[in-house]
Amino acid sequence: MSNIAIFSGANLPVTAVAESLKKLEQAAPSTMVILKMDKTGHWVFGADQTEVEKGTRWAVNPFSFVHGFIAWGKGEVLAEHMAPLTELLPEVGVPPAGAERGWEQQFGFSLKALDGEDAGMEARFSATSVGGKRAVQTLGTAIAAQVMKDQSRPVAVVELKNDHYQHKSYGRVFTPIFEIVDWLTMDGEGVQSLDAPEAGGEEPRRRQRRTA
Repeated sequence: MSNIAIFSGANLPVTAVAESLKKLEQAAPSTMVILKMDKTGHWVFGADQTEVEKGTRWAVNPFSFVHGFIAWGKGEVLAEHMAPLTELLPEVGVPPAGAERGWEQQFGFSLKALDGEDAGMEARFSATSVGGKRAVQTLGTAIAAQVMKDQSRPVAVVELKNDHYQHKSYGRVFTPIFEIVDWLTMDGEGVQSLDAPEAGGEEPRRRQRRTA
């Protein structure tokens, strides 16, 4: 059993969350690190763009899904308005000066690393691209279906993968995939740490890390 406390809020109305997550099918200040996929298909986090260890598992907080709008300037966020899925989309006015694409619709959620060197680290993933939003939609609707089937295990455990397609102008474009490998309770029941000693008492070999 892992000693990582997964998420607080186990007494929240899970059914209401399930209904809110279903809306994703119809929708096209924090200490958390920002998690994203770079243009080469690598998952990275933080200001230093540290690459995520391959094969690590992440627990998705089912109560963290948000939607809203973001305005980007030249490499920086000019404004962002987000709200929980249980609430209506936030209202926005005229995009701020310098917004290159105006207001863009954005979906996001938070997740926590379960194992590896970053075990316990919380991250936020947000997406405005078609592929990114589709990945969040797919994950959200899978969680909604799970909650309707078994409210006691609403936490999706995912591995971070990628897919790609060939764009006529931009070449190979990578898209994120959140591959569900297990379901947990809100307090983490059922988590098995990949860092636990293997049979024979040998410690598992640490994976190499690099900064992207």
